[in-house]
Amino acid sequence: MLCRAVAVELEVTKELNKLLYSVESAYLGIVRDVAVYAVVNNVTSATQLHELFYHKYRSEYQDLNSQLIIQAIRQAVQVAKSFIALRRRGLVNKPYPEIKAVSIRFTEMAWSYEQFVKSIAPVRLSLSLLGERREVWLRPHKRFWRYWWLVLNRKASLAGTLIVKRKLNKWYAIFTFKIETEERTPQAIVSFDINENTVAVSKIDLPSTVGMVTNWNRQYLTPQLYSIRTDFGRLARRYKRVRNAIIERLKPEFALPNGKYVNITNAREYRKRVKRLRERVGRLVVSGKSPMN
Repeated sequence: MLCRAVAVELEVTKELNKLLYSVESAYLGIVRDVAVYAVVNNVTSATQLHELFYHKYRSEYQDLNSQLIIQAIRQAVQVAKSFIALRRRGLVNKPYPEIKAVSIRFTEMAWSYEQFVKSIAPVRLSLSLLGERREVWLRPHKRFWRYWWLVLNRKASLAGTLIVKRKLNKWYAIFTFKIETEERTPQAIVSFDINENTVAVSKIDLPSTVGMVTNWNRQYLTPQLYSIRTDFGRLARRYKRVRNAIIERLKPEFALPNGKYVNITNAREYRKRVKRLRERVGRLVVSGKSPMN
């Protein structure tokens, strides 16, 4: 089974925007406090942290949905575990994680999941915000409708957790689709032989090849062969000559009193001149890809 996430922009009014900002601020504060406590005290059990902090934040944020508080504590546990693992590997030097942004997680009970799933063409949903539910209109796009068509045909299902995230002052609802994979029998085999100046490609059709092997007809065993000329070796040698010429030209400027030279390839002047060669663009063109992709 495959999981695919699709982000859909929300149509937010000024009043709804303030509510979402308030919920995000409270949610972020819970995640920060719990994550710092978990790292400092080395407590990574979601059950223990829930017992310690749930009633505190429930009384502090009385209008906030209880499911959001639970999800914030669980998200803080994930952040703490990830931070502790990185600190053990020596990849972080800070005493506690710095969380700048969060994604608000709404469970099935915090948004209109049942009503949304039963709809043929869902264009709105309701979220449990501060003290009440608010309806929010969506701006679905082609990718969303593609996966929703699979849901209607029972080839995919919608996950119950909805993620609401803010990016560039816009709010997005992120839906997660669980897609059932189809098992198919392979029809052909493609092999590659990459050399310095050429790429050889062969294709073998499995059904016809197996049938011909059964009939002992060896003339059909020869695969389809393709040869693509790249001349990458000639291009690489040209770049090498140009780079060596640049190094020789810059050597007098980087000479030491003992007669040796500084590593010119790390110098700003060298990188500035080599940058004009556009070697990366040349590699993309040779490999058959457009540099604009």
